[in-house]
Amino acid sequence: MVDTDRGKSMSPDTRGAVNGPIRVMIVDDSAIVRGLITRMLQADPGVEVVASVNNGDIAVKTLSRDKVDVIILDIEMPVMDGLTALPLLLKIDPKVKVLIASTLTAHNADISLRALRAGATDYIPKPTTREISSGADFRRDLLLKVRALGKSQRPGAGQARGPAPAKPVAHVSGVPTVATGATVPLRKPGVQSADILAVGSSTGGPQALFKFLVGIKPTINIPILITQHMPPMFTTMLAEHITRMTEWLALEAEDGEVVKAGRIYVAPGGFHMLVEVKGTEKILRLSKGEPENFCRPAVDPMLRSVAKAYGGHTLVVMLTGMGYDGNKGSRVIVEAGGTIVAQDEATSVVWGMPGAVAMGGLCSAVLPLDDIAPHVMAVLARKPR
Repeated sequence: MVDTDRGKSMSPDTRGAVNGPIRVMIVDDSAIVRGLITRMLQADPGVEVVASVNNGDIAVKTLSRDKVDVIILDIEMPVMDGLTALPLLLKIDPKVKVLIASTLTAHNADISLRALRAGATDYIPKPTTREISSGADFRRDLLLKVRALGKSQRPGAGQARGPAPAKPVAHVSGVPTVATGATVPLRKPGVQSADILAVGSSTGGPQALFKFLVGIKPTINIPILITQHMPPMFTTMLAEHITRMTEWLALEAEDGEVVKAGRIYVAPGGFHMLVEVKGTEKILRLSKGEPENFCRPAVDPMLRSVAKAYGGHTLVVMLTGMGYDGNKGSRVIVEAGGTIVAQDEATSVVWGMPGAVAMGGLCSAVLPLDDIAPHVMAVLARKPR
């Protein structure tokens, strides 16, 4: 392991091993934080910390000579900060997965979103030095993300391994996925017009959301609900970035507000976003209910409430994400007569969430990211409102 405190190199023989441990470089100006994160990761025999450095300049030099699968990158550092180092790192190795680690401030959330737009793969909110040493949630999330990102580059690693696929319905057809050749069972889309578009996403989601929403025009005249696994402040900035990058007005949802066509509502970090019917109107509700799939906000409660409020007049898009959140809610949507579209494995950072609904026989289409917006626009255009 290369370390700025010791200047020592270890394990050169494992570089690039396809089946070897996931190789991680930690980039943070705090030696205490680097040490704590190193111990957390090294406790997993499938992970090896091969470098620990204190600024972006050293990280760039290290990556130019050593093979790394995942980089945990701090934002604010001396000599060269994370945002400056990011494009240089990706130029050296476009396939390396960069996990942004930043503290929960509005400033850092904004910079983290900019980093994701610039090519970082995912993010993790970094607790204080005192919290990080005893933070079981941080340890769990860190290991889950590093494993998922590290394995996503390896053959066959992207395939969803969630609940067993449902028995195909009578009118199912099959399409092969690009990466695995597995057959994905498809069902016919719902027959009712869509009055709402609900989107679920997690790992790799912000980049996918930006690309998808650029292609969806407010002329569809329906609201869009988004649950992206993110902490507080990050979701505020996500809504602001969506507004700047698309033709939509995107807002962080507020409890009690009326759902309006032509707007995007983002579930706030720390709350499930739900819809309830009140007279002739649909109202947003924010819930501090128990996390589902280790997440709050979670996709499943959003979809259950949407199915109850809109029934078969629902179109769901499931984008890249780790885990299986959204699988149970999507089944409720389908049972109500709604339609599910999922991102394919080849273009997903992690084919967990979309893979679970796809292999569960819940989708009418499983498509590359670039094809989802045109498909959604076409579906909405050919269904008279």
